[in-house]
Amino acid sequence: MKEFKKPNVKGPRYRPEAQSILTKKFFEDFKNKYPKYKHLDNVDLRRIIKSFNEAFFQNVVDTRDGMQLPESIGWLFIGTCQTSKKKNIDFAKSNKYGVTVTNKNWETDGKLAKIFFTNYAPKHKMKNREFWSFVACRKFKRTVAKVYPENWTMYLVVEPNRKLKLAQQKIFLKDRAIANEKKKLESYNEFDL
Repeated sequence: MKEFKKPNVKGPRYRPEAQSILTKKFFEDFKNKYPKYKHLDNVDLRRIIKSFNEAFFQNVVDTRDGMQLPESIGWLFIGTCQTSKKKNIDFAKSNKYGVTVTNKNWETDGKLAKIFFTNYAPKHKMKNREFWSFVACRKFKRTVAKVYPENWTMYLVVEPNRKLKLAQQKIFLKDRAIANEKKKLESYNEFDL
């Protein structure tokens, strides 16, 4: 067993500068673009945005195929991945026992959950799609970490050497085929030949 080198908790840290989209300028621009919402306070708008985001990520966690973001910006889903090649160190246990203890994810058979964002839209390409990115909020990450071990077999398996675009198109076409079949069944009349 390898001895665990305790991290220096009082050492210097690099923290990236926090950036927020919800600034005064954003709210002013929003109210100028949509004057019917001028009566809303910035706090109310923040609350609306937060509740929408929470409902959205909860739906992503609950559904297998994820959700498409509004305005066809992209697709968000949770994928099951193989374990990483590097060691996944459990720092709390390693600190406690003095030796390196790795986290093996026994409850998920060694699989990992990852939140995927792809903007290869199934219907049409977006201009400058390579400049879009997604960073999940802390609450979303913690919800995924809590829910995933309970029902990890439900989520899509993402293979490291396959393109996400193909898997996403397959899901989209399957959903479209199911919807078409439902329409046909609703209008079907066995006595009308």
